[in-house]
Amino acid sequence: MSNPTQSAQKSGDGVIAVTRALQLLEAFALGESHLSLAKLSRRCSLHKTTVLRLARTLAQSGYMVQREDGEWRLGPSSGWLGARYQAGFDVQNVLEPALRELTQLSGESAAFYVREGHVRTCLVRVEGPQALRHHARMGEGLPLDKGSPGRVILAFSGEPGAIYEQIRQKGYHCSIGEREQGVATVSAPVFGMHWRLMGSVCISGPASRLPEARLEALARTVIAAANKLSYALAGNSATPAASPVRATQWHP
Repeated sequence: MSNPTQSAQKSGDGVIAVTRALQLLEAFALGESHLSLAKLSRRCSLHKTTVLRLARTLAQSGYMVQREDGEWRLGPSSGWLGARYQAGFDVQNVLEPALRELTQLSGESAAFYVREGHVRTCLVRVEGPQALRHHARMGEGLPLDKGSPGRVILAFSGEPGAIYEQIRQKGYHCSIGEREQGVATVSAPVFGMHWRLMGSVCISGPASRLPEARLEALARTVIAAANKLSYALAGNSATPAASPVRATQWHP
């Protein structure tokens, strides 16, 4: 017969291990793609051997990955977990109405993209009123480094490089024919609580109707829609009109 005291201790140890593992995943700040074992140890106030054991355990399920230089980054399973969290939102009451309003204001199709591992996926899309418009399939995995929705996600995930620094400074990004010839888009980031990046919102249409000047003119409208979504997804009761949130306020 097992000893009740020993069982309680094992149960407690298990809870502590889970708590520490979650603490390790949360050690990555927005904009940090990788951390050393020493930095993880300091941030979690745990011994290096404990951090290493936890990281290797998480790596077995794909939640962390060790790079060739020995440092650690979040793994693809973390991305899928975030994507499933995104899918759990009440699309009807939050995302779709915001995109529908953006479509009415811009006259173009609107979409919300999330990151799933190394690709971006269209979670919700509202078609524009124009007969000639760009079509995209919801759920299809697309490159992160081609097209403004993915570029914005990379930029506000802390991706290094001049183009991403420029996107962070502007708070939005325009692209013409980058992923698909003849297609133009402008996108802005959407944040949740504590400035956690949720995804990007964009409008898209044919480049013949959306030259660079038009995209730049629509950028303010897209940023306003992104701000409104950020408030809604963060559960903030304030309105964007009363307390505007600018994408350029993002801090790594």
